[in-house]
Formats: sequence, structure tokens, C-alpha cells
Amino acid sequence: MKQTYEKQREAMVKEQLLGRDITDEEVLKAFLKVPREEFVKEKDRRWAYDDYPLSIGYGATISQPYIVALMCQILKLDKNSVVLDIGTGSGYAAAILSKIASKVITVERICELAEIAKERLKRLGYSNIEVIYGDGFKGYAKGAPYDGIMVSAATEKIADAWVEQLRVGGRIVYPKYDGIEQTLVEVLKTQSGIKEILHGGVRFVPLIK
Repeated sequence: MKQTYEKQREAMVKEQLLGRDITDEEVLKAFLKVPREEFVKEKDRRWAYDDYPLSIGYGATISQPYIVALMCQILKLDKNSVVLDIGTGSGYAAAILSKIASKVITVERICELAEIAKERLKRLGYSNIEVIYGDGFKGYAKGAPYDGIMVSAATEKIADAWVEQLRVGGRIVYPKYDGIEQTLVEVLKTQSGIKEILHGGVRFVPLIK
């Protein structure tokens, strides 16, 4: 079965990521290393590498691989980066980020999900991830400044705390909800303020504040 998952993982990277617009080598390598089947419900493992989100319980989902890859690519991280991940969920995005960056701090508002993710990541040997149970809209000041912030839940506005905790030159990527649709937004922090770049429509669960 392990071989089967490895082949599915390779096919996912080739077809869903390389086959579209994911070109960052470190992002592609990370997706080859992280076993997505470990981050979904056991009954859903057969669909672990399909191109759509899956429910993980508590009203949360694990995002489709392509969207996670796109968000990672937008952040432009390297091996020295410190990243804040808002909305831990299953822990999959944090695991991917941990293969690209130096350290990942991930914040989850739902206590049960935070505990499950913490245990899972520890069992799988991810030693550079810290799971925090708390309000992601407040960020996590103790670990700042961050080189990148990934937000895996939709919100109508960017949190002031995220901007404050981001270093100049760093990026935030988040799904912005305008009451009707969601758009993936890249926020670049500069000396003079922030600049926004839009990356198309997405669909995420709402951010719990």
C-alpha cells in the first residue's frame, strides 16, 4: 500500500502541480515528501491525492493539493524562513511548509483539531512545527517577525496583527471573502505600507474569531 501512495503522490505532483502553474522546486519537493494520506480520515485515504478538499471533521477541511501548493509558492519562502500558518486543520499545510522553511508556527482555533494535529505531526517526526491552540486572527506575537503568513480560512479583512507580525519584505496569502465570493490575495509588506495582488477565486471554510 505504501508503494501505491508513493505512486499517487508522484502522479499528483506531475499532473496537478507541474501540470498547472506550480514551478517552485522546493514546493514540488515538499509535496513529494509529505504523505497526504496520513492527514485525512482513514476511510478517505483512497481519495487522499485527488484534486479536491476533504472533510476532516469539526466543520473543517483539508484543502486540495493545488491550492496549498499555490499558496506556498506565492509566499516565496526559503530554508531560513519562519512561517505563521493560520488554521492548522489536519496539519498538512504546516507539514508542507516545514519541508521548505526553517520553522513553522501553526495556530488552530478548534481545540480538538489542534490536539489531533499536534499528536499527528509529532508521530510523523515533524520537529520544526509548533502547534498553538488559539485565535488565529490575533496571530502569534511570540514567534514574530515572520517571513510569511499563510491563512487557510476565509476572512473579510486582513488582521492588523498579521501585518504587524510580518517583517518588511514578507508576504501574507489569504482567502478574502467579500460577502459573495472568495479571492486568494497576496499581501506584500513594504516600507511604505502593503500591496495586494489577486490570484483568482477560491473556496475555504470561514475563519473562526
